[in-house]
Amino acid sequence: MIEATANDFNESVAGPLTVVDFWAPWCGPCKMMAPIMEKLEQQYDSDIKFVKMNVDGNQEIAQRYKVMSIPSLVLFRDGVAKEKVTGVYPEAKLAHYFERKINE
Repeated sequence: MIEATANDFNESVAGPLTVVDFWAPWCGPCKMMAPIMEKLEQQYDSDIKFVKMNVDGNQEIAQRYKVMSIPSLVLFRDGVAKEKVTGVYPEAKLAHYFERKINE
């Protein structure tokens, strides 16, 4: 998983399909999502680029994409933010979501 910074964020989200995981080290629900995202990255690595963005110290980027609570996943297509989902989701539900996005 790519750890994005403010300096390389635009480069990190370039590409056909990118999911950015907005998180923070102090966030309990983020810790619950981490192993789910790791599994999904292994499963969809060839179709989706996975990026993590620590909101601590990157508030301007979080605000740009209206990330008000974490964890939040923002889906980018060709570098443009298209959708956001917030909260903890079961692996199967996120997998179904990713399948739909890949096939759009």
